Amino acid sequence: MTRAISLHDVSKSYAKGVRVVDRLSLDIGPGEFLVLLGPSGCGKSTVLRMIAGLEEIDEGELHLDGEWANDLPPSGRDMAMVFQNFALYPSMTSRDNIGFPLRIETPGEDPRPRVDATARMLGIEDLLDRLPAQLSGGERQRVAMGRAIARHPSAFLMDEPLSNLDAKLRNHLRAEITKLTRELGVTTVYVTHDQAEAMSLGDRVAVLRGGVLQQVGTPRDVYALPRNVFVAAFIGTPRINLLRGVVRAPLDGAMTISLGKQYLRLPEPLSLDHQLLRVQQGREVIVGLRSEAVRIAKPASARPGEVLITGLVEHVEFQGHEVLVHFNTGSRPAVVPELESPRPLRRVRRRRREGGTVLDRIRERAGALRAGPVVVLEDPADVGPDPSAEPVPPEGRLPGDLIVRTTPDIDLRQGMQVPLLVDIGHLFVFDQHGERICPAPARLPDLEE
Repeated sequence: MTRAISLHDVSKSYAKGVRVVDRLSLDIGPGEFLVLLGPSGCGKSTVLRMIAGLEEIDEGELHLDGEWANDLPPSGRDMAMVFQNFALYPSMTSRDNIGFPLRIETPGEDPRPRVDATARMLGIEDLLDRLPAQLSGGERQRVAMGRAIARHPSAFLMDEPLSNLDAKLRNHLRAEITKLTRELGVTTVYVTHDQAEAMSLGDRVAVLRGGVLQQVGTPRDVYALPRNVFVAAFIGTPRINLLRGVVRAPLDGAMTISLGKQYLRLPEPLSLDHQLLRVQQGREVIVGLRSEAVRIAKPASARPGEVLITGLVEHVEFQGHEVLVHFNTGSRPAVVPELESPRPLRRVRRRRREGGTVLDRIRERAGALRAGPVVVLEDPADVGPDPSAEPVPPEGRLPGDLIVRTTPDIDLRQGMQVPLLVDIGHLFVFDQHGERICPAPARLPDLEE
């Protein structure tokens, strides 16, 4: 048996009225594997605990199979939870840990047949008589998963179950989780901050930022059409290149996006998405380029839709199967502080001045619809105590403003000037608030909402 889970405008607040989850609505179908993805502190685990009944819902409604379930106790929800820290009883063997919830639910029934069947499924038959202290981290997590599976629940709730394991073991258990959930066909809600886990596990991915749902969709859709700068920057390795630019759209010339010392010339005839950029004439925008949208090649080998810029090699990362090259193109990067600080800035709605134009009122209304800016165009590294001093990159920021993925057979050295071909067909453009404007959203915002 599996079940549908629906959240309708669910909110949760803690001390001092801080909302950790803000009006979240989400529908999870029977048998679906949904991943809640976001940085630490964005409300992922709180959402999971509200579904499980371990946290009260302050506002909104939870429906299980279409029935209102806000006040349903955890024992009545028929869900099994797998925790980050395993949560095994240290004085019990693996067999007793797996069988403990079965003895509580059905006191008169012998749990051994279900425990043995679960152990065979997970390949842990040899571990059933060992205590948790005698198990490795991966073995403990298998036992914890066995405790959840043996109950035959209608839903699995997994709270970062692999975060305490080493990389090799995480990859192995990730494949096992995928196989098991597909075989069992049980609705699964999986919480993680690791976008590699989210992309490889989930049927759909729900990206959270500061308790607000940013986007939900298949891993392919979320990667290929991020709704805003935050989603684009959070998903993808290496992180998407975000550059500050200005749209130039003269009536008698080619449309370009200035990147400071260089510019991207949009190929003619303009696509519909690029034609819509004319309304951004003279405005600052954020240009997004994934590392695979740029390649190192001579201008003569340019394909249709590729434009030329040049870059100065500042750093080369050898990854074995590939090389990540950091270039300085003379552009200024846009900063996404939410990737380090989880709470979004709240937009304070200003009182409209008398005599404001219709356009001013539309802009004010559109700004109030957003949860807050997801991008900062003024890089704190650009401002120091001495304006004449060289800017100091923020801690953790690698050199250069553009990262390009290439093959390991290309010999590049620091200081080389290299031609770069940018595929304009893979160009993202975001407005000053971080919302995607190119490719154009499938549905434009309704000002009456």
